[in-house]
Amino acid sequence: MKNLLIEYISEHIELNEDEKNAIESLNIFHSIKKGEVLLKQGEISHKGYFVIKGCIRSYYIINGEEKSTAFYTELEGVTPHCVLNNKPSEYYLNCIEDSIILISNPEMEAEIFQKFPKFESLCRILSEKLLTKNQIDLDKFKISSPEQRYKNLLENRPDLVQRIPQHQLASFLGIKPQSLSRIKARMLVKKIK
Repeated sequence: MKNLLIEYISEHIELNEDEKNAIESLNIFHSIKKGEVLLKQGEISHKGYFVIKGCIRSYYIINGEEKSTAFYTELEGVTPHCVLNNKPSEYYLNCIEDSIILISNPEMEAEIFQKFPKFESLCRILSEKLLTKNQIDLDKFKISSPEQRYKNLLENRPDLVQRIPQHQLASFLGIKPQSLSRIKARMLVKKIK
């Protein structure tokens, strides 16, 4: 798992042996079971997560109903808002698959950044890419019909369709599970014709 992380980092910055050894020496990899909640609404956390293997889902509970907002899979990270603003979380994070996750905190990151300044540059680069991707995704979501949202998901994240339960996928798309079933059926009929 550490090699996978080093390979990922090496795609963005060059690592010397000291930096590779520093990564390997950190006790940051954790096995998390499917269904385990990493963060609950109302909690304050100082942990950031980076998925090595598996899937983390973020969701809100509104009027007793779960509303999925994001799925983080291999080589994707999430830093809950409460880490940055030190306020209680408004949402939940949980693993929807058995997962191997890198867990960090601001103190650990500050120590690494002090010893190896290029990691701070890496985090800035990755944050900028993520911010741009999130803005594009949000714009596409706002201007798309439910059927187009599903098509976009099939084009851009086909793995999610196989990995995520349909009710969570429907919630993520902003529709009811029955609507997602109808969309799939219409698309199948169009494909057959």
